[in-house]
Amino acid sequence: MSDHLLELSGVTRTFGALTAVDGVDLAVPVGSRHALIGPNGAGKSTLFKLVTGSMPVSSGRVVFDGTDVTRMSESHRARRGISQTLQHSSLFLSQTVERNVLMAAQRQPGGGRRSLLPRRQRAARDRAHELLTDVGLANRSAALVSALSHGERRQLEVAVALACEPRLLLLDEPAAGMSPAESSRLVGLLKALPDTVTLVIVEHDLDVVFALATSVTVLHLGKLLLTGPPDEVRASTAVQEAYLGTGREALFLDTPASPSLAKGDRTTELGVG
Repeated sequence: MSDHLLELSGVTRTFGALTAVDGVDLAVPVGSRHALIGPNGAGKSTLFKLVTGSMPVSSGRVVFDGTDVTRMSESHRARRGISQTLQHSSLFLSQTVERNVLMAAQRQPGGGRRSLLPRRQRAARDRAHELLTDVGLANRSAALVSALSHGERRQLEVAVALACEPRLLLLDEPAAGMSPAESSRLVGLLKALPDTVTLVIVEHDLDVVFALATSVTVLHLGKLLLTGPPDEVRASTAVQEAYLGTGREALFLDTPASPSLAKGDRTTELGVG
C-alpha cells in the first residue's frame, strides 16, 4: 500500500487558450505538512481547487488513499476524508461558535436525525468543546461568530474543518489578514495536529510556510518547479529566480529556516496565484 495519501499525476487545468495548471505530478505522504507556494499567477489556488474537487481537471488523475477520485464531486471527496478551510470565511456569523462546530459535525455520517438523541447530543457537545479547546476558543463557545476577531474566526474555521474528521485537511491562506501574534498562534495550532491528519496549505506568508511545512512545492507559471524540504527550497537558485521581481527573493537568502513570527518581522503577502 502506498505511503502517499494524495497523488497527482499529470494534473492540468485549462481555461480556453490559458493553461493555469500544467501537468503537475505530486505525492503527499501520510502525516506530512505540505505547502504550495509560488509567485503571483503560479496556479496555486487553481491546483488547490482541483484537489478538493471544487473545480474539475482538464486532464490527469487525482488519487486519494489509493482511490482515483478525479471524477468524484467535492461532496464525495469530503465524505472520503478531505476537508478544507476557504480563503474567504464560510462561517455562520449569526450562530454561536459552538453551533458552527456542531453543524459541521452533523453533516458527517452518523449526523442528522440520530444526532438529536440525548446521548448523541452530549457526545457531539463534548467533541465540540474538545475541538474548541484545541484551537483556543473554549471560552468563546457561547459567543456569536460575528463578535469574533479575524484571527479567532480563522481558528474557528480550523475547528469546523476538524469536526468533519478529515484525513486530509486543506487550508487556503489561513494566515491572510492575521497579525504576527495571531499567525504565531495559528502555526502552533497546526503543528499540534495529530499525524493522522495530513495537511496541505496554500499560503502567501512565507514566514508561516517555513515555520510549519515539512515539505514545500513551488509552482511557477502553472508548472511544478520544485518539491523538497524547506531548506532545499530556500537554497534553490531556480526558486529564487522565480521570485525575482516580486520583492520576496530576499527571504530565500536568509539563513534561518524558521523565521520568528512573534517578532513582527513577517513578510508582505504575495498575490493570489
